[in-house]
Amino acid sequence: MKRSVTSIPLAPSAFAKHHHHHRDAEADGGQFDYYLLSLSWAPNYCAGHPSDHSSECRIGGHRAFVLHGLWPQVNSGAPPMSCSTAPPVAAATVDHLLNFMPSRGLIQHEWQKHGTCSGLSAQDYFARVEQAFKKVQVPEQYPKLDHEQHFSVTDLERSFADANHAPPHAFRVSCHAGELVSLEVCVDKNLQYQNCTQSVRECPVNQVDMRPPQ
Repeated sequence: MKRSVTSIPLAPSAFAKHHHHHRDAEADGGQFDYYLLSLSWAPNYCAGHPSDHSSECRIGGHRAFVLHGLWPQVNSGAPPMSCSTAPPVAAATVDHLLNFMPSRGLIQHEWQKHGTCSGLSAQDYFARVEQAFKKVQVPEQYPKLDHEQHFSVTDLERSFADANHAPPHAFRVSCHAGELVSLEVCVDKNLQYQNCTQSVRECPVNQVDMRPPQ
C-alpha cells in the first residue's frame, strides 16, 4: 500500500484470529452479503512478531497499512470460512500477487479460508482483492508517522471515510490490548463502500496506539 496504502501487504494469519466464530460449510460458497477488506497496520504487527522476515517487516521498508485479505461477510451472524477444498492458486497468479502480498503462504491461506467462499475462481477472486485494495485512499498522516501515537478510534475511522468519500460507518478499527491491529473496510459485491453491519466487531476502547513505520 503505498499509493496511499502501503505497497506490500501483510503477514500471515495472526491478525485473522480476532475474526470470531465462523461457519465451515461446503455449501456456503457465494452465499454472503458483502466483503470486508482487511488492512493490517504493519508496524504494530511486526513489533509483536520479531521472527517475521517477510517484506512487510523488513527494516527500511516503511510499511504502513498492508493488505491482508478480502473476506466474504454477512449482515448478521458468523461469516462463512473454508467453504471447500481447493487446489493451490496458480503460480502465475501467486507471482503477480507477490507485488501486493508478502508471502506465498498468505496467498494460499487467504484463498483456502476466504476465497473459496466467494463463489469465484481463484484468478477472479484475487483480481477483486487487488481492485478493492487499490481503491482505498489512506490519509497521509498515518504512513508519515515518525513516532508512536495514540489516535481516537472515531477520528481514525472518520478520517478514512472523509478521504474516500465513503459512508461514515464503512470503516471499522480492529484492536487488541489497546493497539491498532487493522482497519477493516466494508464494500458491497461491486466493491462500492457501504456501512458495516453488526457482524463486524468494533474496537472496544476509545483510543488505539500506532507505532511508526520502520
